[in-house]
Amino acid sequence: MRTSLPVLTASLLALALTACSREDTPAPAAKAPTLDTLTVGSGPAAREQQVDGALEAVNQATLSAQTSARITALPVDVNDRVQAGQLVARLRDTEQRSGLEQADGALRMAQARMVEADKTYARIKEVYEKRLVAAAQMDAATAEHDAARAALNAAQAARNRAAEQLAYTEVRAPFSGIVTTRPVQVGEAVMPGQPLLVVQAPGAMRAVVDITQQLAEALRKTGKATVLLGDGRRFEATQVTVFPNADPATQTVRVRADLPAKVNGDIYPGMAAKLVFSVGEAQTVAIPAASLVQRGEITGVYIQEADGHVAFRALRMGRVLADGRIEVLAGLAAGERVARDPRAAAAAVIPEGK
Repeated sequence: MRTSLPVLTASLLALALTACSREDTPAPAAKAPTLDTLTVGSGPAAREQQVDGALEAVNQATLSAQTSARITALPVDVNDRVQAGQLVARLRDTEQRSGLEQADGALRMAQARMVEADKTYARIKEVYEKRLVAAAQMDAATAEHDAARAALNAAQAARNRAAEQLAYTEVRAPFSGIVTTRPVQVGEAVMPGQPLLVVQAPGAMRAVVDITQQLAEALRKTGKATVLLGDGRRFEATQVTVFPNADPATQTVRVRADLPAKVNGDIYPGMAAKLVFSVGEAQTVAIPAASLVQRGEITGVYIQEADGHVAFRALRMGRVLADGRIEVLAGLAAGERVARDPRAAAAAVIPEGK
């Protein structure tokens, strides 16, 4: 069969129009993902000040030498537990023991003189009352008796002092605790006032910070503070002590904040800590920590825009609030929607161009 030219041309034109219409038909728009989101809000929150400090044991003592001698024994070392009254250091006591023996001898002589003076005074007084001796003789016996009493008292004081010097050669723990520092070794000669050991009692801890005088006044008004550890743990201070004087060199005021008696986890003296306290109120935007995403050095969240698309937004974060949320300083405004689950939001991100 032979097809006419007009009919063939019309068929080709129809096919071309059909192909063009298929190519020009837009692809269906990607369906917006369904996410569990929260709407960011703003509200009043305590305006807090954070000051760096450190933890210390409430009960700690530096044991120093109280006499000049050479160390002969150090039965404990750093990290050893000691009991109250336990011997922790012994010093050479030859000189002190000799001093005590000399004081004992002087005391015995004074006691013997006192006995003789008592007898003499009693005899003279008896005959004086019978008017058989002159008043001058009675006065001499009284003076001798008083001198003997004074000499006995002085000898007893010297003996007590010598005994105390001998006791200084044995250094004992003032309370049960842990040895944290021992800067000396056996054989060293020490002088009075030289540190030998530091003992700290575990359990009762407190944060110590130095703050400006203006912040000290604000803290005195409230008397409340929170101790923030490096791992994020927060503890309400059971007692806050603001020192009544300022350091003349730094013009700062020292503050002590006692931690609760029972604190879970390992906490040691010297650990870094921050003292957090309120200095007023301010409008704050905050989000849960679980919504945050860390990309290298960048912290952000996934937001769902008005058209339903999900995108990553970098943020500048601030402090951790008392309820656990984190303050947003920049990058997020009230009313925006933030994905609660960052993993689900990351899977829902639509690549550009699709």
